Amino acid sequence: MELELTGKTAVVTGASKGIGLACVEALAREGADVIGISRDTGNLTKAQETLAAKGLSFRAEAVDLTDADATRAAFERIGVPDILINCAGAARRTPVDELDSAALHAAMDAKYFTYMHATEAVIGGMAERGGGAVVNVVGQGGRAANPLHIGGGAANAALMLASAGYAKAYAGKGVRVNVINPGTTRTGRVDEGLEAAVRATGRPKDELLQDLVRDIPMGRVGEPEEVADVAVFLASARASYVTASIITMDGGTTAGI
Repeated sequence: MELELTGKTAVVTGASKGIGLACVEALAREGADVIGISRDTGNLTKAQETLAAKGLSFRAEAVDLTDADATRAAFERIGVPDILINCAGAARRTPVDELDSAALHAAMDAKYFTYMHATEAVIGGMAERGGGAVVNVVGQGGRAANPLHIGGGAANAALMLASAGYAKAYAGKGVRVNVINPGTTRTGRVDEGLEAAVRATGRPKDELLQDLVRDIPMGRVGEPEEVADVAVFLASARASYVTASIITMDGGTTAGI
């Protein structure tokens, strides 16, 4: 399938590892000019080395996306891309007896505002140009309440609503905004969640992981590359009539309509 991404400019936030890095790789393979954003210069360098070993490359920008001014300045340097894929920021899972207002604010800063700052920096320019695609990789935790993920789940739910709102506001100007909600995916965030569950329950991590996989009808966790494939499709011309959609990728765990 020809995705028509050769020569397109794409920005991926959270680009140094996990789903973000998988999106960078998938876009680069399709011929896009990719700029990867992450807070950590060292992690970005490692990511560039990883892709260089595969014959691929991307430009790196070290930016703290929780800072609206720094985000705006970064996109002034980059310019308005054709594609923005937001993967940056992960709200820390917190047992409910450790949850306080500081943790709730941190969750919104880490997940909601990182996405909103990046989106706000580009979406007006996309509309003025008459085209663009934003894909927000959010998370199924915004739909299913989890006592370990109250702050992060609330941030995810807010992101879904904001994404749909932007999609409706800019649909007539050629800008599409879509959401992917991964379930459990093989990234470092899985380990973080399991550690929180260990603190909350006192159960061994291996046992908790077995329970996690047992509840997934497909019998396995997702892979970052699988999420990236859907993100790149949504950003491409093949999804030209898809906007305000929320795509669930959780191996059949949420089997509802």
